[in-house]
Amino acid sequence: MSPAAFDLTRYQDSLTIQRALHNARTVAIVGLSTNELRASYFVGYYLKRHGYRVIPVNPRETEILGEKSFKSLLDVPEPIDIVNVFRTPDAVPAIADEAVKVRAGTLWCQFTVINEEGARIAEAGGVSVVMDRCIKVEHARYVGRMHWLGFNTQIITSVRGGLQ
Repeated sequence: MSPAAFDLTRYQDSLTIQRALHNARTVAIVGLSTNELRASYFVGYYLKRHGYRVIPVNPRETEILGEKSFKSLLDVPEPIDIVNVFRTPDAVPAIADEAVKVRAGTLWCQFTVINEEGARIAEAGGVSVVMDRCIKVEHARYVGRMHWLGFNTQIITSVRGGLQ
């Protein structure tokens, strides 16, 4: 399905995003990489640093970020609050189906991971959906730690060269 075929704004609601971030403790990251230069690795690292329990879901790995990696969401032995997806859009329907089966709270699809069928599956199963948004960026926005490295510098300035 084409990303332009449906209205994404309903999956980018600020209250849904804030509720998901504030109520969650456990985030399963589907497609988490061991490569430190990949966005999924940095997001996982950031979330761990900010107190979330990160569960890697990657069938090719046994451990990521010091945590056991699982082959699928169905193999995870504990409740999952957010399923964060770093996979291609065509993988989303199957992931959404698993998210419903494990009774996840939210299916969160990263930037450009847009799939209308996956959103419908999740919603029909009682799972809220956030789509085409980065969980790290949204966390930083609502917790007040927006900085390109993901850490609060405590400095906001428009002065070139910074404040003296």
